[in-house]
Amino acid sequence: MSELKRIHREPRPIMFRRVPDELPAMQRAWAELETLVGVRGRKFYGVFDENAVRYHVCAEIRPEDPDDRFGLEVGELAGGTYLQLVLKGEPPEVYSGIGPGFDRLRSTVERDTTRHDVEFYRRRDEIELWLPVTA
Repeated sequence: MSELKRIHREPRPIMFRRVPDELPAMQRAWAELETLVGVRGRKFYGVFDENAVRYHVCAEIRPEDPDDRFGLEVGELAGGTYLQLVLKGEPPEVYSGIGPGFDRLRSTVERDTTRHDVEFYRRRDEIELWLPVTA
């Protein structure tokens, strides 16, 4: 795992599908989303809604996307200050670091409960974990 650092992100328009916070549902939703929107040149995010105990599989909206956004829900990935931890490794092993990574982030600072935790899938073998914090 990498060092922790504070980052600032601007809001981003996203399209997404909500699923229960259960591994089989999340795996199915990721496969469906990638097939639906394609992976080339796409930015993907996993967003955990702690209050609703729901997980959102998300793709950033691009100008050339169809107006119906592939039939997905549309929203915005919240901007603001986050504490970031970068995970590197080969899938599927890298995914096992997500839970412990967020535990490490939460043990370091007080979380901003008005925003959601974010997984940014930078590359196949690199995931950025973003914990929302107050500036």
